Amino acid sequence: MIEFLINNWHQALVLAGEHLFIVLVATSLAAAIGIPLGILISTKEDWAPVVINVANIIMTIPSIALFGIMLPLLSIFNAGLGTVPVVIALILYSQLPIIRNTYTAIQNIDPAVVDSAKGIGLSTWRRLIEVELPLALPVIIAGLRIAIVMNIGIVTIAVYVGAGGLGKFIQRGIDQVYEEQIMAGALLVALLAIVVEALLYGVEYLVTPAGLKEGQQHD
Repeated sequence: MIEFLINNWHQALVLAGEHLFIVLVATSLAAAIGIPLGILISTKEDWAPVVINVANIIMTIPSIALFGIMLPLLSIFNAGLGTVPVVIALILYSQLPIIRNTYTAIQNIDPAVVDSAKGIGLSTWRRLIEVELPLALPVIIAGLRIAIVMNIGIVTIAVYVGAGGLGKFIQRGIDQVYEEQIMAGALLVALLAIVVEALLYGVEYLVTPAGLKEGQQHD
């Protein structure tokens, strides 16, 4: 396996770049949808169970099955294979951790803090931007961290619908019965997930208010 990686390091870097690009594009689009939805349902309690349950149901659909469902639909727009169906699938899969964490984070803000913001005359919008979102940000980032790590694994399977990424090593290794190539691909996917998660955990720690950090250390 080590010899394979040494001999194919340049291709490994290219495939890792493709893998990470697909994940970051999909997760960014998912965040642009999921965070506003999480904020919305935090203000409309009746909607929360419906939205979260729909996201939960989507999460239970096997990725290969979801790709299979989308291929004939996207073929109408000449986008049946490649990156497009993968990005759409990742956006759908990412909704549960992003929406749930955003909703939970805002719901768990100390009511006294919200009341104080109302007391000094902050509008709903300013209260959200200046008070609620900064306090909720660590938990929201935790949801993004879960989504990204999950998506890194799903993109590995997406090679079977024409997407790029490190899954190509695994696919070729299976086709050629080349165990070292399979192991190399699996190792690189795992390392990519570990590095990305560590970086996002660092960001999550940096944006956590000092008071919460102290509480976590005491716990």
